[in-house]
Amino acid sequence: MLKTHAKYHLGQVVRHRTHPFRGVVFDVDAIFSNTDEWYAAIPEESRPKKEQPFYHLLAENADNYYVAYVSEQNLVADNSGEPVDHPDLHDLFGDFEDGRYPLHFHLN
Repeated sequence: MLKTHAKYHLGQVVRHRTHPFRGVVFDVDAIFSNTDEWYAAIPEESRPKKEQPFYHLLAENADNYYVAYVSEQNLVADNSGEPVDHPDLHDLFGDFEDGRYPLHFHLN
């Protein structure tokens, strides 16, 4: 069964369930929309199902800032109340408030 409702929303801070990074959601795909090569590079035993929302994140870990593409099953809400420091955040979002980032503008 195809899940069509995304659990997380634009501007929400989330973290990866098992890997040490967190980020801000800036786009959502209703189902997997990356390349087959990207998908095949994930070890089979931890490869997520394609039939779920996938999130584009402005992500950070202790060493880097980057863009991540993560399945919904691998994310949890980050309720730390701490902002994310990704340098591209202010291109899309306003200042961190009430645990989230408001959009500067509406996307299609």
